[in-house]
Amino acid sequence: MIILNLPNRITLSRIIITVFIVIFCLFPFYAININFPQYNISGVIVDSKYIIAGFLFIIASVSDFIDGKLARMKGMVTDTGKMLDTIADKVLVNSVLIIFACNGFLHPIVAVIYIFRDEVVNALRIHAAKNGVIVAASMAGKIKTFAMMVGLSLMFFYNLPFELLNIHLDDFLVYFATIMSVISAFDYYHQVMKIKKL
Repeated sequence: MIILNLPNRITLSRIIITVFIVIFCLFPFYAININFPQYNISGVIVDSKYIIAGFLFIIASVSDFIDGKLARMKGMVTDTGKMLDTIADKVLVNSVLIIFACNGFLHPIVAVIYIFRDEVVNALRIHAAKNGVIVAASMAGKIKTFAMMVGLSLMFFYNLPFELLNIHLDDFLVYFATIMSVISAFDYYHQVMKIKKL
């Protein structure tokens, strides 16, 4: 039986929150006579179920920072925690990307590139780990993660208030994060290739 410390429990909660986000965005509530109100904000039609999911996404995103910070501060960094953190991050972001791509919030190529990049980086990490090497996250990867989290958060809230100013900040951040994800993949590749024994 695996006993999870506090940081790992926070990480696990991120996966659970992701399940609720998916339910709010995809479950046909109308089939059970549950209708979420919609609001017209200066011409922008806002569906309240996405607002609820957006708040959950922000909570999950913040937990991504808290669990790692807490684990390092308290000396609670574990292999289980590292594994859970990687899974939780990918489950959260990739699920939302797929949902938004299916619902027309963003172009499907964004989800394809981002998820494809994740698989490539996973393969590189596994290859390095088999040789006893841990590949550190690059600066490009950290920038990518931050930009994507903020961009997707804005999408949940219909890019308000920037939409009222005709500033598509949500699209910009998501596409920027996608570009940075490709750059960070090359960073991981170069890190692995620098290790001669690999």
